[in-house]
Amino acid sequence: MVQTKWQDKVEFKTCVHEYAKRMNVSVKSLYLRPMKNKWASCSTDGNLNFNKELLDIDKDLGQYVIVHELLHFNVPNHGKLWKSLMTAYLGYYEKLEDRLIEIATSKIKE
Repeated sequence: MVQTKWQDKVEFKTCVHEYAKRMNVSVKSLYLRPMKNKWASCSTDGNLNFNKELLDIDKDLGQYVIVHELLHFNVPNHGKLWKSLMTAYLGYYEKLEDRLIEIATSKIKE
């Protein structure tokens, strides 16, 4: 059986660094912490914060959030370039985005 969940935060952080290397992005700091209203955030200084709830959802959704945030180091908006790069890295990113929205919406209703 293929493991779809993250083993631990070390595996998640390793994935972030692997994508950062592929995308030629320099990560200064990387944290997994509780976040109430978002999956992740980044700063222009190279700081990344990820919602620790990502460890409890499927890896492909976590990878979406990772790529999404890393792209913001070079593309600050969600315009055509950002969408093209998301497609280049993940191909099917809109489906992942829809699944994340469903998860977030269900959490709000709880």
